[in-house]
Amino acid sequence: MPMSSASFPPPPAGTLLVDAAQAAKLRRAAVDFPSASLDAEALLDLELLLGGWFAPLTGYLSQADHASVLSDMRLASGEFWPLPITLPVSPELARTLSPGSHLALRDQEGFMLAVLGVEEVFEADPVREAMALFGHADPDRHPGVARLLARQGMFHAAGRVLGLHAPQHSDFLSLRRRPETLRRVFAKRGWRRIIGFPTAAPLHRMHREVLLSEALRADAGLLVSPVFNPRGLVDVRHFTLVRCLRRFLEHLPQSLALLSIMPWRQSDAGPRGALLQALALANAGCTHFLVEPGEDTGRDPGPDAVLAALREHREDLGIIPLRFRPRVYVKRYHLFVAPEDVAPDMVGETTSHARICSRLEMGQEMPAWASFPEVIEELRRAIPPRDRQGFTLFFTGLSGAGKSTLAKMLYVKLLEAQDRPVTLLDGDIVRRHLSRELGFSREHRHINVTRIGFVASEITKNRGIAICAPIAPYAASRAEVREMVAEHGGFFEIHVSTPLSVCEGRDRKGLYARARAGLITGVTGVDDPYEPPVAPELAIDTTDIAPEEAVRTILDHLRDQGYLSRS
Repeated sequence: MPMSSASFPPPPAGTLLVDAAQAAKLRRAAVDFPSASLDAEALLDLELLLGGWFAPLTGYLSQADHASVLSDMRLASGEFWPLPITLPVSPELARTLSPGSHLALRDQEGFMLAVLGVEEVFEADPVREAMALFGHADPDRHPGVARLLARQGMFHAAGRVLGLHAPQHSDFLSLRRRPETLRRVFAKRGWRRIIGFPTAAPLHRMHREVLLSEALRADAGLLVSPVFNPRGLVDVRHFTLVRCLRRFLEHLPQSLALLSIMPWRQSDAGPRGALLQALALANAGCTHFLVEPGEDTGRDPGPDAVLAALREHREDLGIIPLRFRPRVYVKRYHLFVAPEDVAPDMVGETTSHARICSRLEMGQEMPAWASFPEVIEELRRAIPPRDRQGFTLFFTGLSGAGKSTLAKMLYVKLLEAQDRPVTLLDGDIVRRHLSRELGFSREHRHINVTRIGFVASEITKNRGIAICAPIAPYAASRAEVREMVAEHGGFFEIHVSTPLSVCEGRDRKGLYARARAGLITGVTGVDDPYEPPVAPELAIDTTDIAPEEAVRTILDHLRDQGYLSRS
């Protein structure tokens, strides 16, 4: 007989973590509970819930709360809340859950972190959620939409969470503080006003000028919080960011700034994501939120929209938003000044972390005014010049287009020209050794391509060269591979755009002939679609070009981009 929710009383106020006796009771009872294995994003949500960053939430949203948040950015009770915090579960798992049942929440190794007292299970509506959060449901326009639509057919389990143990970390333990701990640290330092400044990138000399100016203006201390992308394992960029920020803080007064890791989820949800981040900072005791909106890409609501939303909901948030105002370096006076203070006769220079990384990648000298030597030293370890970085060449095109021929020739040429390891992941070879059990349904083709992408990302991360040559017919699969690889090194999508008529004329495998005769189905270009790349790095039609010339074109492009030396 299932145990009722009353069997597990709530933890003490102010925490979602139960005491040792209660935890032992839950572990014994969990032998009979179904389990959910949480991915990286779900683990971060759980960590934020258990840690108190998401107060006053005590668990995952009900259907009424979920609908109210999407339409009005408020819980059903009327309390402000900008983003739905939900626990997606598969249809199979959803059928085992009912009000009053319990679900064990486990990490990827099977360690139980919490128990969900199920109050409700309801079907996900990712299209509606995408429309509310992003204003559209086009997966090609925004990766956040694509991730939501991947939940089609899933369910949400709602209810109160009882925490046994926060998700475990092994890195930078002294920098991982919960909101209640941060509040105590602020009180001990005598800080009554605190500016929260979350950042996903290292900081440089210009940032120091802005932070000092804002701290002086607000008479406040500074909380600098490195945040990470949760969609994957911790990698070298994670450690580089923290080390760079540690070296950066050496150039601020010790009594003015504190470094503490914020276990943040990158929601990619524009203003709503910034509103939730502001609430988390307020829970940690911050009185101000310094917003560095970033570049206006045109894909999301722009920086002004983010700041406008924060200002509109200032009373709901309990935190004052501040705009990060970049400074311009005036070489004549060796000073950083506000852009509006640059006189017509002054020559102002600007920089950003992206530009600094670009200079490092291209092996260029770094001007002394741009950053601190200690920060640059850390970055050089993580960002070698491009001709020592890893990269992936991802060929895509119809069967018979010439992908494998070009890939094999490039494999030899790259081994001949440089000393990085080169791995060839040809479509047919991968099918035999990595995806033997997969068929040719849309789902299985997607899995096959993303497996190739994962292997390529690992090769690229370890500064090797991956050459991939699958058909890869679907844009969403290729976009996922690009996202996996590009965070570790170069990614070059090469569309071998040879027309279907030419490919059929070659038909070395007899594939098209069998398809036209009705002997096989699911052949790309015949009865299964091929979605051509919209903006590949290179497009090559092998109809009237020799393979040697096509390979030279690719090698020249790699040299132009700095990934191969010209020697």
